[in-house]
Amino acid sequence: MSALLSIATAVPDHRITQSEVLAVLAKARGAALPARLEQILGNSGIDQRYLACEADYYLEPRSWTSRAAIYGQVGTELVQKAGADALEKAGFLPSDIDAIVLISTTGTMTPSIPSRMIEAMGFDQATQTIPVFGHGCAGGVLGLRLANDLAAANGGQNVLLVALELCSLSYDYSQFDKKNMIATALFADGCAAVVISGKAGEGDAPAFRAFEQKTWPDTRDMMGWEVGATGFDLVLARDIPTFVTRDFAPFCDAFLEGQGLTKSDLAEPACHPGGGRVVEALEAYFAPAIAAIPATRAILREHGNMSSPTVLFVLEHILQQKPDKPILLTALGPGFTAALGIVDPQGAA
Repeated sequence: MSALLSIATAVPDHRITQSEVLAVLAKARGAALPARLEQILGNSGIDQRYLACEADYYLEPRSWTSRAAIYGQVGTELVQKAGADALEKAGFLPSDIDAIVLISTTGTMTPSIPSRMIEAMGFDQATQTIPVFGHGCAGGVLGLRLANDLAAANGGQNVLLVALELCSLSYDYSQFDKKNMIATALFADGCAAVVISGKAGEGDAPAFRAFEQKTWPDTRDMMGWEVGATGFDLVLARDIPTFVTRDFAPFCDAFLEGQGLTKSDLAEPACHPGGGRVVEALEAYFAPAIAAIPATRAILREHGNMSSPTVLFVLEHILQQKPDKPILLTALGPGFTAALGIVDPQGAA
């Protein structure tokens, strides 16, 4: 398996607290907020988030054209910042990279962002570019799996993985149904970049041990996007915390058993948080072997749910603590799909 050489993250300039979100929503509605909405916001586990635009932008009518322009401008800035920082941390030049993978579900461009990065950042013209659309919140772990496979190809390659999401571009404050209130309470914008190498000589770096994923039948209504009149509209129809307990837990048990591990063998897991209730369900699953998942809670609290990059923010946080046990990666996303992985710190098996 390949080595994880570096992780870097980036967020937009516009920070907003949950109390400010309440004020924005009240302004959009033209009246005091329903008590239920305040309760949803209060139970989200989020203190602040970062958005692509100033708050007032989200109160104006928007078109596909305007959303796409912001995705192109802000998204490109975040990708270049996170990508450059990840390369610097790994001690690499752009010319050292053989392939660029972009994971994103909240926008798309043609030519793709990875293709545009080649000239803008000085990558070799032969660099392979792989834009991947549609993984949603599972994209961080699924992207690592793809990057790991690419790094192992052709006798060993260096891969730059980038996960970019501007979830705020899907907000529609003209609608006050449950799913839009949840989107408003949870989702945010951010980007993460990871340098992964399958070449020899990286034995001291953290290394990937294994990956697995599962897509359950008859679950497409649980999470995803629908194409709306002005942008992507959130699909969120079922209780994900209940799914964690009933369906995800046995799948994760089987994965760990297949790797000869128990929960007590693990360091703190790097979990995509989803929301406050999802974090509670994950903590219940890991207890009592693992008392809590503070890194997951911290990233949710400070950044909200950024979809695919979020688990990479969590993994960066955990690796900075220099754990000496394997790290389990978990994420749930559209399909409905669970994605799992294991990282061994410092290349230890």
